[in-house]
Amino acid sequence: MATATLPKLGFKPSPYLVGAGALFLVALLYTIYLEVTLGHHGFNTTNYGVFWGLPIVAYDYFLLTSTGLTLLASLPLTLGLRQFDPIAKRCIWLALAALVGGVSILFLELAHPIRALWAAPLNFQTASPLFWKILCVGAYTIVLVLMGLAFARGAAPADIPRGLAVLATLLALAITLIAGSVYGMIVFRPFWYGGELPVAFLIEAFMGGIVFFVFFTYLIHGLSPDRVAQPTRELLGGALGALVAAGIFLHVLFVVARTVAGLWSYGEGLQVWQYTVDQPLYWAALIGGGLVPLVIFAVPALRAQPRLQIVGSLLVAAGLFASRYEFVINGQLLPPFKGSWAESPLEYVPSQLEWMLLIVGVLLANTIYAALESWSSTKEA
Repeated sequence: MATATLPKLGFKPSPYLVGAGALFLVALLYTIYLEVTLGHHGFNTTNYGVFWGLPIVAYDYFLLTSTGLTLLASLPLTLGLRQFDPIAKRCIWLALAALVGGVSILFLELAHPIRALWAAPLNFQTASPLFWKILCVGAYTIVLVLMGLAFARGAAPADIPRGLAVLATLLALAITLIAGSVYGMIVFRPFWYGGELPVAFLIEAFMGGIVFFVFFTYLIHGLSPDRVAQPTRELLGGALGALVAAGIFLHVLFVVARTVAGLWSYGEGLQVWQYTVDQPLYWAALIGGGLVPLVIFAVPALRAQPRLQIVGSLLVAAGLFASRYEFVINGQLLPPFKGSWAESPLEYVPSQLEWMLLIVGVLLANTIYAALESWSSTKEA
């Protein structure tokens, strides 16, 4: 009679892990040096205008990418769509890596990050979306760690407890909708204010999660399509590619609709829309990060080509980051209650320290993901 054996963990560092880890340590040391020598003066944010700078943009971007990846993993883990089993493990690992990378940026940006861990939830400001967002992120982190370790030990998607998968899905959904509400409920920031934002954040998170999965699937295989398993390749060129196309289409509609409404309106503070459409970044994000990859993923013959999948996923990822930057920063460029008579929008350019925080977060996320991929599972004899 055969007996079950427990998996034995094996760790084989890859060149990807070694390179990402080494670069992360160098970037982290330099960032710490800048923070120690410059203090909070190293940030180009101010107390009279732009409160949230590049670190908040990056934090939101990685957090929503993480929740999007978890929602993508929910197709097999929660909904039981077994044809998506090949993507579940990598989605959860990438979700955990993106989450830690994004939170690390926020922690390095805060003056007292340890204080925030206990003070933010214990202040019981239940009327604020941020209060609930912090609680959900904490629980979400624990659930992702449990699921990530289960996959690292060799668990199949069907082995993940359904209750745990449902909880992860609900937390990812809650975080995404609350993140949209954080901006959408600020009535004195007309550029942000709107009940449609939570839904838009959900679409963009899901779209971002898919393109991250596409790119990092190829990256972990040395950008060699032949090394990717056949079931995964079929999903990349089929159902997942079509889902990306649908997400891009909805995202482009959202951006264009907001732009038209903003340019047409005479509401105080919405004058910043004219400034927005005058910036090359807006058109680069809309065309290069939206329309071009939409063609790639919408045409079956194009999305079936691995090289175009890689290019398209990078364009979407970059376009989403540019759109998130414009959304967060431009919403602060006109002072509250002065939008109709401000001489010109405020100016903001990320500082060297702010760029370094982004680099640290990206490298940390890559290091964690590479470590999880190197954590192989073998059975005892």
